Amino acid sequence: MKQITSVQNPYIKSLVLLQEKAKERKKTGTFLIEGLREIELAVKGGYKIETILFLPEIISIDQINKYTNSQIDLIEISKEVYQKLAYRDTTEGILAIAKTKSFSLSDLKLPENPLILVAEAPEKPGNIGAMLRTADAANLDAVIIANPKSDMYSPNIVRSSVGCLFTNQIATGTTDEIIAFLKDNSINFYAATLQNSTGYHTQDYTKPTALVVGTEATGLSDEWRKASTQNIIIPMQGEIDSMNVSVAAAILIFEAKRQRGF
Repeated sequence: MKQITSVQNPYIKSLVLLQEKAKERKKTGTFLIEGLREIELAVKGGYKIETILFLPEIISIDQINKYTNSQIDLIEISKEVYQKLAYRDTTEGILAIAKTKSFSLSDLKLPENPLILVAEAPEKPGNIGAMLRTADAANLDAVIIANPKSDMYSPNIVRSSVGCLFTNQIATGTTDEIIAFLKDNSINFYAATLQNSTGYHTQDYTKPTALVVGTEATGLSDEWRKASTQNIIIPMQGEIDSMNVSVAAAILIFEAKRQRGF
């Protein structure tokens, strides 16, 4: 079995670059996963694992055997190398290099009566991760990111989603592409916005539905507001007129789930 003990090792340097640069992830078609639970969910989600790196002081080879096969390279690393690559102190001494997947709209496999979350231009990885966690909890049929500002395989998104990046069907595209996709598939879409809106709880989400949320700073673009089946609003009783986008998405999602009888 291969062993790497130096942080100056060229392969380790390439992994640091993979962590830090979206361009490198796109070029190689790979990304880094940290943590046993995250790797397990990635395997379950059909991601191909190429390499596993592990710190034997924390995790034994016997513990990771169920994630390995003859096509996966195993590399034993030192504590210094692990600390160089790991983002979290609480992970279990294991990292994996996996192949990325396509996020094409055409790859989505939707049921007859889908429930979808669309988020336009979310900027904060923490918000994206929180929405993916909510989508997993609600067992949504897909999460679509319009005009993405972040690489979905950013370590911050992988980490903040606690593996839910791998448990959801995800697609990305431009706003125009996604609106066309929803219309072509006869999916009603409800835009969460202040303008020309009605209470979110007054609408029927039991038919094919997409719930659309925008950024806290600028909200949704005009395209969504003009094309939506209905603009909706979450009534607020305080002094401000917006809330965290992941919280707003969760409120809308679970109202739709309530109407569908969970």
